[in-house]
Amino acid sequence: MADINAKLGNFYERYMKRHFRIRYMRRKAVVTPDNVYKTTSVLTSKVTSIAMSATATNPLDPAVASAPSAAAQIRLEREQLFSRANAAPDLDYQLLSLFVKNELLASLAIPVLAVVVAFSMMAWAPDDELKMWLATVFVSKGIFLWICRRFMSIPRQDIDVSFWRRHLVAAEFFHAMTWASIAFVEVSPTDKSAFFFLFALLTVVVAIRMIFALTVLPIIYAGTIPLTAAIVIRFFMTGDPFFFALAGVTVGIHICLIFLVKGLNFTVLAMLGYRAEKDALIAELEQAKAVSDEAARRAEEASAAKSKFLATMSHELRTPLNAILGFSEVMKGEMLGPIKNPSYKAYAGDIHDSGQHLLKLINEILDISRIEAGRYDLSEQAVSLNETMSDCCRLMRLRADSKGIKITENYMKAMPRLWADEKAVRQVCLNLLSNAIKFTPSGGQIALTSGFTESGGQFLSVRDDGPGITKSDMPVVMSSFGQGAVARTSGEGGAGLGLPIVKGLVELHGGQFELNSNGEKGTEAIALFPKSRVMQPAPVKADKRKAGAAKSFVPETRRYSPVRPSSPQGKAAAL
Repeated sequence: MADINAKLGNFYERYMKRHFRIRYMRRKAVVTPDNVYKTTSVLTSKVTSIAMSATATNPLDPAVASAPSAAAQIRLEREQLFSRANAAPDLDYQLLSLFVKNELLASLAIPVLAVVVAFSMMAWAPDDELKMWLATVFVSKGIFLWICRRFMSIPRQDIDVSFWRRHLVAAEFFHAMTWASIAFVEVSPTDKSAFFFLFALLTVVVAIRMIFALTVLPIIYAGTIPLTAAIVIRFFMTGDPFFFALAGVTVGIHICLIFLVKGLNFTVLAMLGYRAEKDALIAELEQAKAVSDEAARRAEEASAAKSKFLATMSHELRTPLNAILGFSEVMKGEMLGPIKNPSYKAYAGDIHDSGQHLLKLINEILDISRIEAGRYDLSEQAVSLNETMSDCCRLMRLRADSKGIKITENYMKAMPRLWADEKAVRQVCLNLLSNAIKFTPSGGQIALTSGFTESGGQFLSVRDDGPGITKSDMPVVMSSFGQGAVARTSGEGGAGLGLPIVKGLVELHGGQFELNSNGEKGTEAIALFPKSRVMQPAPVKADKRKAGAAKSFVPETRRYSPVRPSSPQGKAAAL
């Protein structure tokens, strides 16, 4: 039975409850012990089949248990994503790819610039040398662009980054050498305007190549050092101190541009790192969402299975149980004739008592499941708290008298009605009284109290002088199927659903449930109902036609701020 209860608590979240009337036997029915045995066998077979079906649909199937958990899958995916994001080869590939894309996008810019330079230099240099220089620039640029297109055409997984970086550096160096050769074309040594033009030209080309190769520093060095070296050598070949100074300026400009480009390169690296982390985070969130959606789908399937299971249990268990109760009640009361053997009569009483206990347990399981799933519908009406508590006390007094327990009733006078579910309020009071009687020793006392809270609401209190509840046991007794130390050591332990049901029903009314004990002796259980549940007289407008009309009661709709009653005993007066 404990295993079945555990499966019920773990596997299901929503349920349905059907009400069945007890089927009393017809007057001409033949009531024999064999009939009771048959109905008991039917009930046993139903319990066994339902338990086997729950086991068959248990999510802890070996095939499912062997699969990796959702958390493990997320951790594995995260490690893979971040390992890819932080891997140096992949980052180098992205940097190299950015450089190649920039070159391809501006593939015509450098050749056009070379044509403009060639036409401009015709005023100082021979046409044949300029044509040869322009041809070498075109050839070197063509080779460079061919290598770039070849790089982009190969899939990422087939690319050796270091191999292609070496080829691109070599192509860039060759291209830079062709551009640097223009510094050595034949010009008049005394024509300083030609040298100024070369200085400005090669400085601009150096800056352009640094911007294009910003993401790959080795290509910057290969594409700019030959240009700066060429202009410096050409200036030194003139033997003019002025050009010596200009050569120093050229070197200084180059060094400043290198430092500037390094800073920009660091910014690009940081940007790529942030983008990799963002992509990894997005992928991880998508994976987590997929796992969450799968878990939600399984939870919905489990909830649907629970609802079906509880509906089946309500019908398949309670129907034969009602038959058992009916047969055993007829046999115990000897309605169809006396039973000669007194042992049979005692057995019939035991069967009836056991059936009542099982029916109560089934109802409690259905109630707590429905409350936890949010499927408990309140049938609200005007309820007198004092009258309901008095009726419950009258029902439980015989049981209390059998143990020599005295019940004291202290009800506040003239209390307005509550807008509540009468059945739920009655169940709250009966559960609290039953627990108090169960754990109060013979000769003890129980105080049943009602009154107003400080916020204007109402409360019912059940106080006993039995064994107290320790602080460590408080969360246990308030949990489903939980039992404290006293219940475990004594023979009075039940299913452990009484207090959770009380707490759930009170909270459905917008109230609070409190359980107070010093841990040694005495326990007080208090159900607090909010002020919004207290019905107040509705104002009646002056009207001659309705002068004698009685005032109607409507529930107040103000919000409730739960406040524990300061001293319930002091606020109560004897009814």
